Amino acid sequence: MTDTKYLHGFGNEHHSEAIPGSLVWGQNSPQRAPLGLYAEQMSATAFTEPREVNRRSWVYRIRPSAQHRPYLRIGNGNIVSAPTSDGVADPNRLRWDPLPEPPGGTDFVDGLYTMAVNGSVLERNGIAIHLYHANASMRDRYFWDADGELVVVPQLGGLELHTEFGVVGIEPGEFAVIGRGIRFRVELGGPNARGYVCENYGTPMELPELGPIGANGLAHARDFLYPTAAYEDVERTVEVVQKFGGHLWATESKHSPLDVVAWHGTHNVYKYDTARFNVMGSLGWDHPDPSIMTVLTSRSPIPGQANVDFAIFPPRWNVAEHTFRPPHFHRNVMSEFMGLITGVHDSKAEGFVPGGASLHNMWGAHGPDQETFDKASAASLQPQKIVDSLAFMFETRLPLTTTSLAHSAAHRQSDYDSSWSGLGRHFTTRGDA
Repeated sequence: MTDTKYLHGFGNEHHSEAIPGSLVWGQNSPQRAPLGLYAEQMSATAFTEPREVNRRSWVYRIRPSAQHRPYLRIGNGNIVSAPTSDGVADPNRLRWDPLPEPPGGTDFVDGLYTMAVNGSVLERNGIAIHLYHANASMRDRYFWDADGELVVVPQLGGLELHTEFGVVGIEPGEFAVIGRGIRFRVELGGPNARGYVCENYGTPMELPELGPIGANGLAHARDFLYPTAAYEDVERTVEVVQKFGGHLWATESKHSPLDVVAWHGTHNVYKYDTARFNVMGSLGWDHPDPSIMTVLTSRSPIPGQANVDFAIFPPRWNVAEHTFRPPHFHRNVMSEFMGLITGVHDSKAEGFVPGGASLHNMWGAHGPDQETFDKASAASLQPQKIVDSLAFMFETRLPLTTTSLAHSAAHRQSDYDSSWSGLGRHFTTRGDA
């Protein structure tokens, strides 16, 4: 993997140059940019959006992005976008095993497999949730997504993301966010790579408000890392694939689209190590709501109802007294899609495995399985540390439509409801039960 230096600080106006003197100072688009480069602006928000949410970057590149042949429709593979009529808005609890091994030569794009969607790519709201399983690197092939930004969460094997802004390496336990419209290719750190992707059609991800938590909880802005400039000066025919309007389109280019020599701005690619997350929890009694585990959020027009929240459940202490410590039985107006990076989730004894997934759509009743319930109900409530476990959740305000592909998949667990079938009646009219 490439030895990459990083810049610190979430959402900052960062800048970087791969060659000294290639970055413009004093104005963004001079009559002639340094070193014979082309100046180009990338605007991820409307020009007149408030300064605190406005995202744009200036890049100084060897050739302008406008130099390409027409894009032509290609097959979508296993990628589905919202809205879709080819799916099921299923109120039942759903769970899947990991994706099976793909055919040889499957790269990151070909290895994407859509699980569920909501909202609309054309209306710029909602999300798509994909799994990926790849066994080949992208060499002369590049990808970019006009429909949304991508939250990439590795579960097995590392990834090296070569982007217009530089190189970002991520391993299981880390994640990266690739801004909408940014070109990239993916190299694998080993023979196989598997994980999850949230394609966010809505407002860009940002740090959640902390409220009474105070200034120092959850994810710290300084722990988010941005790449330094690194360009590809490649003059040969390559394929460039874009996702636009829910479909894949491709063109040939005579040069690499990753030819940015210098850049500055706020629209970018960044990574985060979940081990840096400062977990908040209950020091008295009751299981806290998972909202205090939110790393990033995409706002919706309704305050407090996220287009999508990205929450993690890393190693942490459980110390609540007089309390059923695992997640309690619950029904939510929000929809929950969960994945597992490593270990065992504290509400499931078996069946929910690393690389697998579960979906509990809005108002779907769920909670601990029988074994977890019995064990937690009788546990000695000494301080306990949950170790070697990392789960995460994409929580969204709209119900998720499961794709037909995922709904009928052989790796979907048809007996998931049996997790709760053994929960017996314990009711008694005696108050000492």
